[in-house]
Amino acid sequence: MIFAAPHFFISQLPNFNSIWIISLAAAVMSMTYSTIAWTTSLHKGIEPDVHYGPRSSTTPGMVFDFFSALGNISFAYAAHSVVLEIQATIPSTPEVPSKKPMWKGVLLAYFIVAACYFPVALIGYRMYGNSVQDNILISLEKPAWLIGLANLFVFVHVVGSYQVQFTNSES
Repeated sequence: MIFAAPHFFISQLPNFNSIWIISLAAAVMSMTYSTIAWTTSLHKGIEPDVHYGPRSSTTPGMVFDFFSALGNISFAYAAHSVVLEIQATIPSTPEVPSKKPMWKGVLLAYFIVAACYFPVALIGYRMYGNSVQDNILISLEKPAWLIGLANLFVFVHVVGSYQVQFTNSES
């Protein structure tokens, strides 16, 4: 019910262009909780007895961890289904094709995504080593109010992302 309630109101918006503010809010929330994650990790410092080697000691375990990491990276860069919808909203003529501004937009978007996620990955690994949780907010523990706020930002991000994805598949 908590996840469905905001969608009841958001789904009343008439088209893809009218949800731009929701998309913007979701993007800002993503940048904010990423910043909370890496700055809090940096402030907390390196954990005692941190280990940087592989988690698994067996070959199948290492292979599984490798493919799990590839899946995490793919999930972080999974905006490909929305790209065509966005490009369709950019005016295009034979003299001025939409390909050029779209390419600039894609490069900027992936740069922003990398700027959000790379500090979390690098600083999180430096501080926690191979004991870092899949969700770094679980590794942080304190201050509880800040972790709660970051989780609220994750919720707002997921609500906005779901609405953009659903509106894209619906049209």
